Amino acid sequence: MADDVSRWGFETRAIHAGQRPDPQTGSVIVPIYATSTFAQDGVGGLRAGGYEYSRTANPTRTALEEALASLEGGRHGLAFASGMAAADVALRSLARPGDHVILGGDAYGGTFRLLDKVLALWGVEYTTIDLADVDAARAAVQPNTRVIWCETPTNPLLGIADIAALAQVAAVSGARLVVDNTFATPYLQSPLGLGADVVLHSTTKYLGGHSDVVGGALITSDDELHERFGFLRNAVGAVPGPFDAWLTMRGAKTLALRMERHSDNAERVVEALVGHSRVTKVYYPGLPDHPGHEIAAKQMRRFGGMVSFAVAGGEEAALEVVSRTKLFILGESLGGVESLIEHPGRMTHASTTGSPLQVSGDVVRLSVGIEDGTDLVGDLLEALS
Repeated sequence: MADDVSRWGFETRAIHAGQRPDPQTGSVIVPIYATSTFAQDGVGGLRAGGYEYSRTANPTRTALEEALASLEGGRHGLAFASGMAAADVALRSLARPGDHVILGGDAYGGTFRLLDKVLALWGVEYTTIDLADVDAARAAVQPNTRVIWCETPTNPLLGIADIAALAQVAAVSGARLVVDNTFATPYLQSPLGLGADVVLHSTTKYLGGHSDVVGGALITSDDELHERFGFLRNAVGAVPGPFDAWLTMRGAKTLALRMERHSDNAERVVEALVGHSRVTKVYYPGLPDHPGHEIAAKQMRRFGGMVSFAVAGGEEAALEVVSRTKLFILGESLGGVESLIEHPGRMTHASTTGSPLQVSGDVVRLSVGIEDGTDLVGDLLEALS
């Protein structure tokens, strides 16, 4: 079966890649191998699969990693305890003290915090720029630049970067292009196929899809990078448990179906917000006047389920709106079947306050779920009234 994987469509791979029936029992679902260690046939005599200790490898996690690699079109996948654990391993594998990282100027607050508050103390330098401007990215490259860290679409302003163009900048400079594909998911966007070296996911979000598990992943086709990532993950123990891996794998099976509904509902929400008297700006790459619309249309299948907008009246008005919704739950995170609303400046991006990445106080971010679209639009309009 494994030999046929590359020929399968996305939906088929989501259900079958890495998830063959159990050879002993015939179970069509990968078992949860709730074990910390494995019996060995003599000292150093590992059984089939080479399992010895679950920090290093676990069969449930292996199945998830094969599935994720297949969905992203990569040769290797590694699962982590969280998206930030994956980001930490990627950055510490790719950059050493004295090295330089280029970070998008509209990046996730946790990624900025990791660089600014943790790795900077370790001697890693960084520059924040608008990665939508390829010339600016090229100009930001220094002799010690090792990583270009790209989100597209970005969190929370839904900015778009040209992955193929940035891959060329990275290739010329000798840096590695890492693309955080959490917002787009592998169903909507394939960064490795556009030249990226590494794809990162917070699998907590759309891949898990049900707000019931925390995880992360790194996918690459570079054998040497995979080896480095795997070594550091094992050394620091940043691994998910088998039940977390199983939940993520279960969620990923329906990713294609969910992303279509997320996108449908997001488009209905955007239509309701554009031109509303209390909305001064809508951030969504599907809008023809979005500055990254043409690039997004070229490198994405659809435009996704994340929407942000600015509220007339500033921060206090935005805080009022997020407190008034009933279906949109006030909460951090995103990508679940339920709709969420948040205030980035006070919540997910509070760590960027006072930095060039600070989010304006009038911005509200929506993770549009898969509920009835009419109900979601009505809830927002009532909150805005």
